[in-house]
Amino acid sequence: MEKVIDITERVPAMKQRRKRRTNFKFIALITIFLLIILVLLYFQLPYSNIKKIDIEGAELRDEAYYLQQSGLQVEDSLWGFKTSDVEQLIAENEWVKSVDVKRKFLNDVSITIDEWKKVAYISKDGDFYPMLENGVVFSETNEVVPIDAPIFLKFDDESLRKKLLKQLAELKPEVLSLISQINANVTEADPYAITLFMNDGYEVRADANTLAEKLNYYPSIIAQIEQQEAFEKGIIDIEVGSYYRPFSDEYSLLDMSETETEEGGQAEQANDEQQEQQTGEE
Repeated sequence: MEKVIDITERVPAMKQRRKRRTNFKFIALITIFLLIILVLLYFQLPYSNIKKIDIEGAELRDEAYYLQQSGLQVEDSLWGFKTSDVEQLIAENEWVKSVDVKRKFLNDVSITIDEWKKVAYISKDGDFYPMLENGVVFSETNEVVPIDAPIFLKFDDESLRKKLLKQLAELKPEVLSLISQINANVTEADPYAITLFMNDGYEVRADANTLAEKLNYYPSIIAQIEQQEAFEKGIIDIEVGSYYRPFSDEYSLLDMSETETEEGGQAEQANDEQQEQQTGEE
């Protein structure tokens, strides 16, 4: 015969389980209540204020400038602002590419700024203005001749300048650092002609439309030239194709051209004098 469990035997066990559930609910409520109290205290007390603001990526402007632009100050409430609002305020600067604002830990704020890269300078009235890869000419000048980026001369055409800045931004850093100066040699027949003067003594003639594509091979071109036993520095033309001519050949051609011009002028002058003399005798 199967044993029948008496209800009186089950009652104590049921009471015990009910008591444990009640205790668990009570502890959970107390814990939630305490957490709410702690959160309220955190927001009311100075513990929720900003203790430190870290700014990274400031190069064109200093950290103090960006801190002022953000509108944040130490001891402001850590939760009294929207990160998107701060990002928008800083991004209004035309030299800023992007901004990322984050709350860190319980009291810190980090502001990470990505500025448009400086790729060149333009000379105006004896001062040098940084030019960025997005075409912006930065307002702060550099009175000393810069050495960290090439200098633009004779670039009055803004569209050509912006086109060339984009090309420079695509250059490898090691190639960009080799450029000392860039001159615009624009003509009606060749509106994108430019001349680059390199820090290693070479001269490069190129087209602004294809500069990055071709100039990135500059180190290998120089290596080929300097492998020759009696190499000489000169002009590398990458405007159409790619060829090299030593300075001695270039300047000798110029001297010959100037000599021929002078001789032609002298001959013409002598011919005019002879004709005048003949006219006088008649």
